[in-house]
Amino acid sequence: MYFEQFYLGCLAHASYMLASEGEAVVVDPQRDVDIYLKAAAEHGVKIRHIFETHLHADFVSGHLELASRTGAKIYIGARAGATFEHVAVSDGFELRAGKALIKVLETPGHTPESICLVIMDEEKSPNPWAVLTGDTLFLGDVGRPDLSKTHSSTRLAGLLYDSLHTKLLKLADDVLVYPAHGAGSLCGRNMRAERSSTIGTERLTNYALQIKSREEFVRQVTSNLPARPEYFLQDAEINRGGAAPLSELPELPPISARELKSLLDEGVIALDVRPCEQFAAAHVPGAVNIALSGQFASWAGTVLGLSARPVLIAESPEQVSEARLRLARVGIEDARGFLEGGIEGWKQAGLALAETPQMTVQDLNEKLRTRQSRVLDVRREPEWQAGHIEDAAWWPLDNFKVSPPEIDRDAPIAVHCKSGYRSMIACSLLQRAGFRNVTNVVGGFDAWQQAKLPVEVERPVAV
Repeated sequence: MYFEQFYLGCLAHASYMLASEGEAVVVDPQRDVDIYLKAAAEHGVKIRHIFETHLHADFVSGHLELASRTGAKIYIGARAGATFEHVAVSDGFELRAGKALIKVLETPGHTPESICLVIMDEEKSPNPWAVLTGDTLFLGDVGRPDLSKTHSSTRLAGLLYDSLHTKLLKLADDVLVYPAHGAGSLCGRNMRAERSSTIGTERLTNYALQIKSREEFVRQVTSNLPARPEYFLQDAEINRGGAAPLSELPELPPISARELKSLLDEGVIALDVRPCEQFAAAHVPGAVNIALSGQFASWAGTVLGLSARPVLIAESPEQVSEARLRLARVGIEDARGFLEGGIEGWKQAGLALAETPQMTVQDLNEKLRTRQSRVLDVRREPEWQAGHIEDAAWWPLDNFKVSPPEIDRDAPIAVHCKSGYRSMIACSLLQRAGFRNVTNVVGGFDAWQQAKLPVEVERPVAV
């Protein structure tokens, strides 16, 4: 049996292909599906089946396009209410692809329609070899239970406990575990960075599987959840009906510097996808920086929303194309265009550029000691609780879509996150909102700790 994991780092998303005797199955495909077609051609197999473990909320799936291009059937949990042509599956459903056998386990909890797929490689053994757990069981964590419009988080958490203990934990310890997400995904809270595990390892090390009481499990998995981005429910609805092929997206038009200036005056968002250092040195005034180097699409969906129609600012046509693809992966499809000539085009039009000052953690420590600046921490709550700078204000970047922090817009503010990526996003949003004295802290809290500067631990009080 051929088996391959495809890991998309910018979304911390894992999808899978398995094949036997020329017949292939794809599980939880990303939106751009050429990678599966290429892999199938390289291994001389035909994609005949596509499984969705649930209606994904954090990205737009490519199941419909992949089915259209291959003739494959799509299989999804019977409770999904999917409106595209599909096979509704429930407990006991089996699919054979050559000598590979897939058995469906209904595992509601992350969502009502969640399923897991138990894989048997009958060339080697009649016993289960692996389980594809979707967002039900992660490495070191379980799926968050608050993404449903029809079920309360408490009800789903109870169902999740039942699914884990009556279905997944009944599998043998040596069964491999392959989830749909890894560290960094907002579909859980604290996933490990490895790409696979075993039932036995998770039984011993996963905090959620150590909780014996159903009541205590519900309490723990429903508390201190990271903020749910607004676009999650929208993506789930897109996936319920199936997204249009990427090939149907129109070409992005070039937009002149003068035209962009007029659009900015009207409130249009300019999205600068260049590295943080380049943005800090020179950028279009009012532009938002979300660098392609990090979890670009997730943060674009979180702080801009799916209805945003940004003008892209990039270094090259390749960067524009990459940004557009990543935006489409989370459902931002209607970008207005891109700045013709990039920053050089803006300069050549004689228009002013803005800067974002940066400082080291040593500079920050001195300014805090002499009370010359206030510090704003934009990390998530678990990060803050693990340690933060004394007297820092706390306003996680996830909250910026709702409102900026309630602090003096004229006061000096030093912004930090873990390493500097999120803090530059926050700085650009603050500058766009009219904050006049914002500085990014280079290296973030990691650099602060490496410099052995003082750290405080306590529960946060948001500003």
